[in-house]
Amino acid sequence: MKVSTRGRYGLRAMIELAKDGNSGATPLRIIAERQDISEQYLEQLFVNLRNAGLVKSVRGANGGYLLKESAEEITVRKILIALEGPINIVDCVADESLCDFSNKCATHELWIELREQIEDLLGNITLEDLRQRSIKLQKDK
Repeated sequence: MKVSTRGRYGLRAMIELAKDGNSGATPLRIIAERQDISEQYLEQLFVNLRNAGLVKSVRGANGGYLLKESAEEITVRKILIALEGPINIVDCVADESLCDFSNKCATHELWIELREQIEDLLGNITLEDLRQRSIKLQKDK
């Protein structure tokens, strides 16, 4: 699985929302400036994040985005799936009908195990964990 800019930039944007915490909605313009990401690109990403129930939008003068759940409840797995789709190492893991050898392939089970390990790892790292890492990195500068 290769994480694209959608996943990487979306994760960075979500960390910014987590860092802002309870200070109100954060405009995409602010996130774009802090992370040096196009605001238009962030708009596309936040459609997926909103549809996945990870963020909510606030309209008006103080508008922007808020986390829909606490940073402790949002996992990296949830974010990446919202932005990248299902975690699949090879196509036959998602759809066995794509390969005539799935049921007799020695590596098929390996790919399934690898996907499960990745999902477990990403499911055990929360947005709060990444927020804390980000704060630590800024202090260490």
